[in-house]
Amino acid sequence: MAVHASAEWKEKVLYSFQGGTNDGASPAGGVVFDAAGNLYGATDQGGGQCPPAQCGTVFQLEPPANKGDPWTETVLHVFKGNASGDGNTPVGSVIIDSSGNLYGTTGYGGSGNCVLLGTKVGCGTVYELSPPKQKGGAWTEAVLYSFPTPKQGYLPNGDLVFDSAGNLYGATMFGGGHGTTCNAFYQYCGAVFELSPPKKKGGKWTEKVLHGFKGPSDGANPNGGLVLDSKGTIYGTTSTGGFNCPHHSGEGCGTVFKLAPAINKGQSWSETVIHRFNPGQSDGASPPAGVVFDAKGRLCGTTQTGGRAGYGTVFRLAPSANGIWTETLLYSFTGQQDIGSPQAGLTLSSKGGLYGTTLGGPNASGIVFGLARPVHGGTWVFTDLYSLKGAPDGHYPAARPVFDASGNLYGTTQGGGSAGNGTVFEVSP
Repeated sequence: MAVHASAEWKEKVLYSFQGGTNDGASPAGGVVFDAAGNLYGATDQGGGQCPPAQCGTVFQLEPPANKGDPWTETVLHVFKGNASGDGNTPVGSVIIDSSGNLYGTTGYGGSGNCVLLGTKVGCGTVYELSPPKQKGGAWTEAVLYSFPTPKQGYLPNGDLVFDSAGNLYGATMFGGGHGTTCNAFYQYCGAVFELSPPKKKGGKWTEKVLHGFKGPSDGANPNGGLVLDSKGTIYGTTSTGGFNCPHHSGEGCGTVFKLAPAINKGQSWSETVIHRFNPGQSDGASPPAGVVFDAKGRLCGTTQTGGRAGYGTVFRLAPSANGIWTETLLYSFTGQQDIGSPQAGLTLSSKGGLYGTTLGGPNASGIVFGLARPVHGGTWVFTDLYSLKGAPDGHYPAARPVFDASGNLYGTTQGGGSAGNGTVFEVSP
């Protein structure tokens, strides 16, 4: 159960994407900070390099020297598509390492042999962008891995994550070599992959499929944004598969899974479905993104549909000594002032609160919300922090927000802004 509260935070559009040949359009995910306070992200359109469509960009937003002045946007890379061996259409944002290098995925492009509707589109890529040695120079892009065939993965989806050894982990919505009934146009049901860096400088990164999803009773179509625990076990969600939901035409309402590393070298990773969503029991359905750990090792996430009113949920899964995970619905969206159908995952605050975005709201352009942790087992408090208003404000938030050191939240919208191509925004208490 949860109660509602109202606390209008102040919002500022930091940047409106202009689209066309010189700028990005439609942010592909959220934003990340570097140590200097710059923001980075990707757009899945814009740049003008793939006529008649566009391949997308990676961008930087630099804060102003004087408070109140505009932020400065720089396009760091314009993707050129599979005709140039480059990626096409970022699906998810970027992550940043301690040296300031950016890493992300594109859903298409690269040198792979994937064909969609009779056209070779490539199977997707994992890329790295390295900053210049001198300020003002050009960033350098390298394709770390180009998925060669659907068996290795097809259409990378969502954010990547590093382990302590420098390996990258991610998910592809299709491919992986298992399952045949997940989509009429794409092969297989999705995969979780590991990318290991070369042992010698200048060598190639090595990919390994850790799990290929098999569909219905297993999960299918995994979301990116995987998380790792202290033992290296991977946790994530699939948007379909699992319980056979009648209203989903039998494709399943999604799962939460874990992948445990092999005990001995040469063995396979072991997958376990720890929760199958079942909206017939007022559960959620169709998780749109990965999960986050809270301070007690519980997993928190969102679903797009299901719940008490059918508009999605915020859920928590708690482990037990016998290996069974128990779900608690922290909030069910009502379809009224809060509308619902979140399109992204959650961010955990230092005080244990959960923050996210959802569609709809009073202005039908989406909201930024917070869920405050109950005191002594009480009720979670849902707060509409800010209701987006549509152009020239943002419209359609589809990425989780991130905090700065002062407790302000930063996020993106796929639409709205001065040109209708999306925004980067800040909300502050």
